[in-house]
Amino acid sequence: MKKVFITLFCLSLGTASLYAQANKPAATATPAAKQTVAAPQTAVKGTPAPAAAPDPDAPKFKFKKGDTHDFGEVPEGPVAEYKFEFKNDGNKPLIIQEAHGSCGCTVPSFSKEPVLPGKKSEITVKYNTQGRPGPIHKEVFIKSNAEPSTYTLHITGTVKVADKPAATPPAPKKS
Repeated sequence: MKKVFITLFCLSLGTASLYAQANKPAATATPAAKQTVAAPQTAVKGTPAPAAAPDPDAPKFKFKKGDTHDFGEVPEGPVAEYKFEFKNDGNKPLIIQEAHGSCGCTVPSFSKEPVLPGKKSEITVKYNTQGRPGPIHKEVFIKSNAEPSTYTLHITGTVKVADKPAATPPAPKKS
């Protein structure tokens, strides 16, 4: 009987504390909870304000051969590498802030220097084929000051299974 009473008491105490948290007055809410999101400004009642127009002079990527490269069939083992060549097609310097692959086997590298308007540069993408036979479908995500600010490059292909070295026959036994 004592155990039943203690169990019921604990359950009611737990339930009461849950309701006390849910009904906490706004005056004691945390500062983060007090923040409100301002409603978008409207030009005409009921219509949202127009989005800011993109900067017509903003830097822009223009890739020489597109944003996708197909390696075709590559052997398992060596690193597959491709250079995505691009031109800054905008009127302001293009600065790549960050580039990373969709997994650890895909590694991009790029110049940290700004690419001036009309000038060319490249992003080198290396894919480690070792232990990864089968289809390749990977992405490289680029963050920059270009329009748009994020850009995705794609690599595809197929890694062929490496040939197993021929087993050496056992040495003949001496009798």
